[in-house]
Order: sequence, then structure tokens, then C-alpha cells
Amino acid sequence: MGRGKFKGKPTGHRHFSTPEELRAGTSARPRTFRKEEAEVEEEEEQSEEEVQEEPEKRKGTQGLIEIENPNLVKQKNVKAKDADMGTTTELSRREREEIEKQKAHERYMKLQEQGKTEQARKDLERLALIRQQRAEAAKKREEEKAARELKKVEARK
Repeated sequence: MGRGKFKGKPTGHRHFSTPEELRAGTSARPRTFRKEEAEVEEEEEQSEEEVQEEPEKRKGTQGLIEIENPNLVKQKNVKAKDADMGTTTELSRREREEIEKQKAHERYMKLQEQGKTEQARKDLERLALIRQQRAEAAKKREEEKAARELKKVEARK
């Protein structure tokens, strides 16, 4: 019987075992696969025992070449029960500079709010000038409005 243009893989169709076949032990898996599976399990058990005996494995060429790198920082694993909460850790230079920078910025912003910095003084002067100009413009508009209304009243008479 023809299958058309596309042919399937040469391995054939997949066959899944039913639960009854699994319980009966008559699944379609080849016996050689079962033997290989048992061998793999035995090897895993042996390798687990060997892993416990072997020291830590290193990646790449690290296992081949023994070099003590003074710049290499090894991680210090400290358990929670062994950690001292009373001792203070020293901050690195970058951390210290970052904290100082934040504190200086906070001080500057506080002085800025109080109007004691040069920039704040300039801003306040500019603000006062703008308020004065707006007040003058509003006064002028009121005068013009009053003058127009006066003209309207005189024109009606």
C-alpha cells in the first residue's frame, strides 16, 4: 500500500505499552534494552560510591595544571550557626564611597530645601521675579478691563 510523497522514519511507528502489558511484564521493549538498563543502574551505584571517595573535580584545564592564584577569591562557606553577629564587617572602598556619596547628596538636598545653597538662592530670585511680573501683568489686565467697562458704560449714556 503506498504511503504518498512523504515516508516515515525507518524505525517505524512508536508502540506504547498498555497498563495491562506492564503489569504482566510482556511489554514490547526488547530484552536487550532491559539488560542495558540494569547495567546502567549498576554503574550508577558504583559511580556514586566513587564520587564520595574522589576529591572535587575541576573544570577544563584546572585539573591538569596546579596553580595557586593569589587573586582568586575562594568562597567562604559559613554556616548560620557559626556566623558571628557581633563582629562588624569592613566595607570595601567602593561601598564606603557609595555611602558617602548618598549622604552628601542628602545633605545637599536638605540645604536646598532650606534655601541655603547658591542654586537655591538663584532659583528663589528667579521665582520672585516671575511672581512680580505676573502680579504686574494681572494688575495691568484689571486696569484694561476696568477701562473697557468704563467705555461701555459711557457709550450707553
